[in-house]
Amino acid sequence: MKYMVTGATGHLGQHVVKQLSKLTSPDNIRVGVHNPAKASQFKDAGYEIAAIDYHDVAKMTAAFSGIDVVIYIPSITYLVKDRIDEFENSLTAMFKADVHNLVDVSFIADQYNNPFQMAGYYAYLPARLASSGLKYAVVKNSLYADPLVPYLPELIERHNIIYPVGDQAMSFISRQDSAEAIAKVAVKPYLRDKGQNYLLTMSKNYTMPELSYIMTNVTGERIGYDPVTIKKFAEIYAAEGDGNELASMYQAAAMGLMNRVTDDFAHITGHQPTDMKEFLIKNY
Repeated sequence: MKYMVTGATGHLGQHVVKQLSKLTSPDNIRVGVHNPAKASQFKDAGYEIAAIDYHDVAKMTAAFSGIDVVIYIPSITYLVKDRIDEFENSLTAMFKADVHNLVDVSFIADQYNNPFQMAGYYAYLPARLASSGLKYAVVKNSLYADPLVPYLPELIERHNIIYPVGDQAMSFISRQDSAEAIAKVAVKPYLRDKGQNYLLTMSKNYTMPELSYIMTNVTGERIGYDPVTIKKFAEIYAAEGDGNELASMYQAAAMGLMNRVTDDFAHITGHQPTDMKEFLIKNY
């Protein structure tokens, strides 16, 4: 079997390639990258490199040629129409390249009433794939735990988590655990050939007082919970370019839409995911 990982130089994509390489020879893995100049680590390791452009069907068709299973990691655009157009172009390229198997990476925020700005894309995916004729699985990630690590110094300085989610809990998964599950789904046909819809989470979700307690114990610095308003949160992080998008995500969390917990990770991998305390201790 020949596997293609799109977005392979991204934070998740690099983990997926690494985990996939534990299950099949690197000779069977083609890495799709938007900028081949940034893929030197893959080229040096002997992986086949393919230039991809989600807006260029011809280029995507060439990249998918000879591939059996595509692991599709979307771009980071926060425009729903652009994200859908990119996916539709990729589907067209898959059909032209005669690819029949897809593992699609999605996100927990896919409910019809979810105010997260990208929820429309995630809600569209499963229905679109159900009518595609492909053999596929949708693997939804909960919130990544990884960004919490570089965020800790700011939280220590603030002495508080400020997420505007009230008393609601949020579900998390690490990128490494996510990648392990995605790779396993890709190489096991019985996990991906019936339109399965997975949600990857840790074994429990975390309220913000619970999360702040763990962070206090891991860092040795007192971190509490003092939420700001959704509007204030957007203003604080506006300069980073994604303040409104993040604020809309935490608005969804405040509605109880980001707290679901499943045992899908254990079902796929055969072992439990890394919990929050273990993850922070290992990575802080």
